[in-house]
Amino acid sequence: MSSSRVQRFSLFGILYFTQGSVMGYFAALNAIYLLSFDLTMTRIGVLAGIATIPFVLKIFLGILSDKVPLYRFGHRKPYIILGLAVQTFALFIVPWVDPGQNFWSFAGLAFTALLGLALYDTCTDGLALDTTPKHEEGAIQSFMVGGRALGMVLGSALLGTVAEYTHWRWAFWLLGLLGFLPLPMLFRFKEPERLSGSSFEWTAFRSMLHGKVLYLGLMGAILASAIYAAEGIVNPFLKTEYDINHMQAGLFGATWGLGVVAGGVIGGYMNDRRRRESTLRLGIISAIITTLSLACIPNVSTAWILVVLFGAAFGYFETVYCAISMDVSDRRIAASMFAVLMAVGNIGVGLGLFVGCRLVDIIDYRWTFCLIAMVNLAAIPLVSRTCRPVPANRQPESHGIS
Repeated sequence: MSSSRVQRFSLFGILYFTQGSVMGYFAALNAIYLLSFDLTMTRIGVLAGIATIPFVLKIFLGILSDKVPLYRFGHRKPYIILGLAVQTFALFIVPWVDPGQNFWSFAGLAFTALLGLALYDTCTDGLALDTTPKHEEGAIQSFMVGGRALGMVLGSALLGTVAEYTHWRWAFWLLGLLGFLPLPMLFRFKEPERLSGSSFEWTAFRSMLHGKVLYLGLMGAILASAIYAAEGIVNPFLKTEYDINHMQAGLFGATWGLGVVAGGVIGGYMNDRRRRESTLRLGIISAIITTLSLACIPNVSTAWILVVLFGAAFGYFETVYCAISMDVSDRRIAASMFAVLMAVGNIGVGLGLFVGCRLVDIIDYRWTFCLIAMVNLAAIPLVSRTCRPVPANRQPESHGIS
């Protein structure tokens, strides 16, 4: 592997590692933290829905990055740095706010931190699209999904341990400091010039109306709503059912993240070397089986195995969906179009998290896992439509759809 390729892959890996450390907190520890202030699962579901709004807004952040270079420093790097700064600022303030007494202030700071994350996430995706050849799309997504999962592994384990043995404020401050990790590598990375034919054009948004893109977005929303809803209630379930502590919650998040790393590697390999239709079907079946298995957890010891398998299904889905989204994205609106496909999925995430938490208060955790698993079935009829080739005489104006 050439030094420039190593540098490029490493940069994306470390940026996603930083993102993963924050997402690891929200995935493994946020609900546990809020339960300590006697918030109901419905209230926690409301906060989870609010937390997804910045990711739905990624379309506007993508347009900003595609269209407006910041002070001649480029279309991607300066926005990535700004997003990291906003995230760190919010994380340093948030431990001073009591979510039980000032729920909406806490929600506002969580929104701000995740808005910063969404900004650098969007621009990182745009930079990946600007610099990644088609034959490396699966590989780069493996690095990105794997880097994020490693961030979740180390972040949740470390933050859970810090919260258990010191104080939550130190966990939040440590999380904020991780935002500085990518800066040395980011400052050394030279953002490429926009290639001829890849300059921003409003007319390129017509490519998003292509049937293949619409079906892909719908499928992503369905699968994301189910798999994120299940992921969001795993630790609260284990806390309620088996009274796990903060450190154990962090370690469960780490275990799940290891599964995501493995699923990301498998998903990247399958995407680049196997038929896309069979790759997608395998992902859906894996999501159904592993989500159902969570409903059958008999004890904490078995939970470690089933959580890592669920994480593998999660990582597989993320890698394959993101790789396909890269493939269909028009390079003239690379960050914008990719952000739209992610935003559609994140709408599903927000709805899924809220509905999942609400169902827990109405029925119970185990039946909620069963219902969530069945949602995945709705995506199966969309697989063949998503993978249908575009007829030669009906090629859209997109530079990316294949």
